[in-house]
Amino acid sequence: MLEKVWQYPVAPFKVFGNLYFTGIQPASTHLIDTGEGLILIDPGYAESLYIVLESIRKLGFDPRNIKYILITHGHIDHFGAALHLKKLYGSETFIGRLDKDYADGTRDLSWAKELGYPCFDSPFEPDHLLDDGDIVTLGNTSITARLTPGHTEGTLSYFFDVTDGKRTFRAGMHGGVGLNSLSAAFLKSYGLPLDLQQKFLAGLDLCRKEKVEIFLGNHVGNNDTLGKGKRVLAGESDAFIDPRGWLEFLDRCEARMRDLMAKEAAAAK
Repeated sequence: MLEKVWQYPVAPFKVFGNLYFTGIQPASTHLIDTGEGLILIDPGYAESLYIVLESIRKLGFDPRNIKYILITHGHIDHFGAALHLKKLYGSETFIGRLDKDYADGTRDLSWAKELGYPCFDSPFEPDHLLDDGDIVTLGNTSITARLTPGHTEGTLSYFFDVTDGKRTFRAGMHGGVGLNSLSAAFLKSYGLPLDLQQKFLAGLDLCRKEKVEIFLGNHVGNNDTLGKGKRVLAGESDAFIDPRGWLEFLDRCEARMRDLMAKEAAAAK
């Protein structure tokens, strides 16, 4: 992936109201215009930051107004550019407390090597550590963080309202559903607790209790970001409004996790 990030640009677009997509494939970046500054959710790789910044400018925003950077979890494809944004614009960074040492380089859990990087070379000291239920507010936007561990120990899912001035919808994003870091072999190899598998399932149950009308993905494949984005760019302004999609997605994630656990249990016999 390291040598190919420039091959995965995505035309930026408005998701709905004051919420925008400014990321690449496959890792998503979302921008919120709060009226008093910009919030960026998952800045992505350091190597693709120039694409994200170009997308922000194409939408008519100034990256110098990025006040807050919210990170879903401590993997390099989601937070690799955080240090550079801090240095460029003084943006404040937020991450789950349990992923702090993923970000500051204390533990080698950034997924850098697995994604083709020799190492994680942009560690940073997060400005704010978030716990379950914490609320981050800027301007007209308040984002609730829910701890949904599994993909990493400190994975956070985010929930917030978006508005176009006339209509308001609740947006939601699970912070990480990839099973690549949830296999028993991976957990054992890094000395991570095996109960992260059960905690992942519990996090899905927690997310089911959240009202989500605009389902977002921190990877474009989670919610057909690219397909819906094309519909938006073709004039379908409500392409992302999908109250059923959230629960259907969580059900698919649970089925995949239980299938993995069953296969591992059978192999262990």
